[in-house]
Amino acid sequence: MTLCHSPIPRRGLIAAAAAAAACALLPGLAAAQGAFPSKTITIIVPFAAGGTTDILARVVAQGMGAELGQPVVVDNRAGAGGNIGGQLAARAPADGYTLFMGTVGTHAINAALYKKMPFDPIKDFAPLTRVANVPNLLVANPAQPFKTVQELIAYAKANPGRINFGSSGSGSSIHLSGELFKSMAKVDMQHVPYKGSAPAVTDLLGNQIAIMFDNMPSAIQHVRSGKLRAIAVTTAKRSPELPDVPTIAEAGVPGYEATSWFGMFAPAGTPAPVVAKLNATIVKVLAQPDIRKKLAEQGAEAAGETPDQFAAFIQKESVKWGKVVKESGASVD
Repeated sequence: MTLCHSPIPRRGLIAAAAAAAACALLPGLAAAQGAFPSKTITIIVPFAAGGTTDILARVVAQGMGAELGQPVVVDNRAGAGGNIGGQLAARAPADGYTLFMGTVGTHAINAALYKKMPFDPIKDFAPLTRVANVPNLLVANPAQPFKTVQELIAYAKANPGRINFGSSGSGSSIHLSGELFKSMAKVDMQHVPYKGSAPAVTDLLGNQIAIMFDNMPSAIQHVRSGKLRAIAVTTAKRSPELPDVPTIAEAGVPGYEATSWFGMFAPAGTPAPVVAKLNATIVKVLAQPDIRKKLAEQGAEAAGETPDQFAAFIQKESVKWGKVVKESGASVD
């Protein structure tokens, strides 16, 4: 017999009554757990609308909403290289209804770059899965007098400090890609941080800044339209979406490589069953052919893995980018 149906001895009336009450609650608790989600899920994006983090988050949100039967919305909270949104997400209730679209910047770079962090990227978050890997694309306004990596380096050396490169914020992969280029090419360029990739691209289109090492999804449309000039990609291999654009390494800076990645997180302490359901849902979405095609058209490679695999990947990336920050001399007060 189960505890809920066992006879009640005289000496155990109080204990039996408590057990009966607990048994009565079990169906309700089970139903509550099985009902997740029962309301809207919010994904905090720590950069401005229109940038790569935002683009990827909205694609995933749409797919998650269809799978879960509940709305999944994006909330843009830009600033401080992703730290403002990261802090907000880290302090959210650990119930699965507030998620965070993290990046290589928020979870592998910022801890080495900022003297004071408003959250711990490892302890304050439960990794769900990597969403996508994305090349960065070195792009220039067509009015600039250089078309190749070698011409850019020659111009920068002849005009030290004259070239401004924009980024989605201090500590982002876009920023560090530029710092790595400065260090390896031995050139002097000025970093101009923005609250997201989109406003930086706007100024690049207006020739207010000369170049960007932008995430490909937010730059590729402007390259295809001719509004921006693609000079090189930051990855070790060329992108299938822009096969004629060389890598920075093959174009004049041997050994150069920088790849951006984006992943979904929940606040630390989120119940394991909720983490498992969210992981399974996002991985299923990322495996859908139409989603993979949509991301590929943006220059992104869909990912998808277990929380443990993602956590191990983040640890390795933290070591790698920590060294890049130290060697480049980049810092944020």
